[in-house]
Amino acid sequence: MDSKLATSYKNIMLILEYDGTGYHGWQRQRLEPTIQGVLEDRIQMMVHEPITLIGSGRTDAGVHAKHQVCHFLTHTHIDPESLRNGLNALTPDDILIRKADYVPLDFHSRYSVKSKVYEYQIWIRHEPNVFRRNFVWHVRQVLDVETMRQCVSLLVGRHDFSTFRSSGSGNMDPVREMIHAEIRGPEDGILTFIFEADGFLRHMIRNIVGTVVDVGRGRMGLVEFRDIFQAKDRACAGFKAPAQGLFLNMVKY
Repeated sequence: MDSKLATSYKNIMLILEYDGTGYHGWQRQRLEPTIQGVLEDRIQMMVHEPITLIGSGRTDAGVHAKHQVCHFLTHTHIDPESLRNGLNALTPDDILIRKADYVPLDFHSRYSVKSKVYEYQIWIRHEPNVFRRNFVWHVRQVLDVETMRQCVSLLVGRHDFSTFRSSGSGNMDPVREMIHAEIRGPEDGILTFIFEADGFLRHMIRNIVGTVVDVGRGRMGLVEFRDIFQAKDRACAGFKAPAQGLFLNMVKY
């Protein structure tokens, strides 16, 4: 970027939370509603110039965020807090801008990320929960949670996660550092998976959860799960867990 042009720009970071139920994911699409598309349109209404909103990563259709980070370059003189208030008045009720602030011009919401934390929730009672149905995966069977915990513990460390990478992934390198992985609960009918890593492959968490739940159902054991993980072959793993139980919890810089 030209140095004179760069000095006229401001880099504004937004921290968002959203219910992804009614959206076809983060990335703008021509015919479908997306989080990026809605926000870019509203921001441009306020700053009166074209902008590109860059997120820390893409969330899939139906996936939610408690702490999504994004940024955009603009010439606007609107201060970040006024921008936040204005956007919250313009956006639908299922999107909330929690924070807006200036950041250095070299800050990049995607490339500056150190790690991300995701959460996946399962409702493990026999009867469904009407009020949580858009935010949990309902599993009716009794699960062997202790063996599931042992499976998840095998994921911690630096590994090739090819087994849990869906086709169509743009990530050429399947090696990721899993910093933390655990299962909490069950508490009030909710079993919660927590994963923190330096990056995630396409559908990686949902593929992990689906396979671990197969262990909990007795369809495979701990040794078989370990062998599947080490096989580095997506065809060996279980099915992909549904989107609605997944939340982006935190992005760390």
